[in-house]
Amino acid sequence: MGYTCGVIIDLERFVRQERPYWDELSRLVDTFEGARKRGVSLEQARRLHYLYERASADLARLDTFASNQELRAYVESVVARAYAQVHDTRQRTRLHPLRWLTVTFPCTFRSHIGSFWMSLAVTIAGVLLGVFLMTVDPGAQSVMLAGFPDLQQDVAKHVQEREAESAQGLQGRNLMFGFYINNNTSAAIKCMVFGVTLGLGTVWVLFTNGVILGAVFYKFTAAGYAAYVFGWLLPHGVPEISAIILAGQAGFVLARAMIGWGDHNSLSRRMRAVAGPLTTLIIGVALLLIWAAALEAWLSQYHEPVLKYWMKILFGCLEFVMLYAFLAFSGRGQKVQEELA
Repeated sequence: MGYTCGVIIDLERFVRQERPYWDELSRLVDTFEGARKRGVSLEQARRLHYLYERASADLARLDTFASNQELRAYVESVVARAYAQVHDTRQRTRLHPLRWLTVTFPCTFRSHIGSFWMSLAVTIAGVLLGVFLMTVDPGAQSVMLAGFPDLQQDVAKHVQEREAESAQGLQGRNLMFGFYINNNTSAAIKCMVFGVTLGLGTVWVLFTNGVILGAVFYKFTAAGYAAYVFGWLLPHGVPEISAIILAGQAGFVLARAMIGWGDHNSLSRRMRAVAGPLTTLIIGVALLLIWAAALEAWLSQYHEPVLKYWMKILFGCLEFVMLYAFLAFSGRGQKVQEELA
């Protein structure tokens, strides 16, 4: 709920309701004034900004009670001290790339873990539907894989052609790197941007992407080419699919801010509150997509006999463990800087 400069009808009730916020702001300012060298906590910075805006609105409303100078002087002094800290905090919270990567990014991921689980669940539901449709009607691939004509051909022929190309040597890797970045970015951007549809668009993109994944894995595995499909997709698929799921996480964070579940603040206030986390997640997604494009261009397209499938599968599994261990544990116990608000 936003705070406006309206007329106070019951001063005693107003003070009883707002005084705890003024006192909390005063204590928080004391904390900030004594913690200049230790950095600023993300949650503390947000709380300071919220309490500062609330107290400022209250101060304007107290102008209607000119006779209560002592109360007004107290609120005025708290607001003045908070103003100095708000602007000083903005100057001190500069971006530190290494700290952002090892602390801010994984901590932001964990602080919105519910949205991640939702994004993952929708993707898995799509994968299961893709597998189910392929088991009951293999011809459904013409619909599910409509955008990938190369994957609709006979599996054995597809694998033979790719292995032959790999054995002859692949050209134009740098050009393909740029192509993969552009191609991989499309689904991720849609997942994030469609959060403005209250999450419905995000659900659709994640679900349809999952259906395609399920159909592809089932088709190659059922034909006896499980080693090929896992060796082909795992190396770049781990960061690429993770990036799309994290993009879905960002989309759901945005959707939640727009809907305002359990949050009575105004829409503009809710949007400001998630600006930092969204920016962090978006940059993290971009880094993962760059990594995925590099692997897809320079590793995934090399098949047997050039590169053994078990080596590529092992690489993908290690990559998966390292990525999610990093997201789950990196930066634990450290304060998060409000670097990208």
